[in-house]
Amino acid sequence: MIARRHLPLAGLGLSLPVLRHAHAAWPADRPIEVIVPFPPGGGVDAVARFATHQVAPLLPGARFVVSNRPGASGQLGMEAIFNAAPDGHTIGAIGSLNVSTLPLERPVRWKAEEFTYIANIVDDACGLWVLAGSPLRNLGDLVAALKRSPESVSVGSAAGVGSDDHLVLLGLEEKAEVRALHAPFNGTAQVQRDLLSGAVNVASFNMSEGIVLMREGKIRCLGQASPQRWSAAAEVPTFREQGFDVVIGSARGIVGPPGFPPEAARAMEAAFAAAFADPAFTRDAERVSLPLRPLVGAAYRDMVLAEGEVVRAMFARRPWRR
Repeated sequence: MIARRHLPLAGLGLSLPVLRHAHAAWPADRPIEVIVPFPPGGGVDAVARFATHQVAPLLPGARFVVSNRPGASGQLGMEAIFNAAPDGHTIGAIGSLNVSTLPLERPVRWKAEEFTYIANIVDDACGLWVLAGSPLRNLGDLVAALKRSPESVSVGSAAGVGSDDHLVLLGLEEKAEVRALHAPFNGTAQVQRDLLSGAVNVASFNMSEGIVLMREGKIRCLGQASPQRWSAAAEVPTFREQGFDVVIGSARGIVGPPGFPPEAARAMEAAFAAAFADPAFTRDAERVSLPLRPLVGAAYRDMVLAEGEVVRAMFARRPWRR
C-alpha cells in the first residue's frame, strides 16, 4: 500500500486558497465523487485511484469516492462529469483522446473547451507489439511486410475503432503509405490473448499495458509512439526515431464540470502541483508503471485542445467512421 504523506504546501511555494463560492466546509463536508467512464481495472480507473490517493493528504478533509460509470466507449461517464452539479463535489477521470474523438462520430453532451481542467497525470504512449519470436524486428520490417502483402499481416487494436490504439495504426499507415488488416477488440486483455495465441500478428496497446509481458520475454515492442523513450522501456525506439512522425497515446487526468468553483479548482491544482513536486510521487508512479506527464490547470487544457486539433485533421483526411 502506498504510504500517505503530509507535505507542507508552503514549503513548496503553494497554498490552498480560501473558498468563498463553494460550500464553506469544502472539501470536508461530504465526499468528492470521482466518476470514471470505464470499468474498474483499466488505465483511467488506475490513474483515478492512484492520483486521488496521493492527493488526499494534501487537501485537508478531502475524501474521494471512485464511481465507475462505463458505457458507449466512455461517453456516458463523460457526460455525467460534464453535466454534474458544479459544487466542487463531483470530478472525473478521463482519457483525453475520447473528449475529441467521440464528438466526431456521434452527438455528445459536452464541449471539450468547457470542462474544468484540473490536472493531467500520465501520457501512456501507444505501442505496436509482436510475439518475442516474430520475424518483425522493427517498424521498418512491419512496413515492408505490409507493402508486400497487406492482408497477410493482421493488426489488432485493444480499444477498437477510433481509439488511440487504432489511431496509431492509422498514423503509421498514413506516414508509410501502407494499409493493414485491422482487427478491432474490446479490451487489452482480449487483444493480448490473441497476440499470445498467434491469432493476430501485431497488437496495438499502450506501453504500460505491455511492460510486464515484455519484461517476461513473451512479447516485443516494435516502437513506442511517444515524443521521447519512456524510461521504463528505454530499449524501445520511438516511431520518430524510426522515421515515422507519429505521436499518439492516452493522456489521463482529472477534470470537473463547467462552472466548477474557481477556489475549489485552484485548491485542487495546488494539491496536485504539490504532489507532482514530491519525489516520492514519481517513485510510486514508477513502481506501478505509470508514464507521468504532470500538467496542471491551463497547461492541461491547452494539451487536450491541441490534441483535438490533430485528431480532427486526421479525421478529415481519413474518417474512421463512415
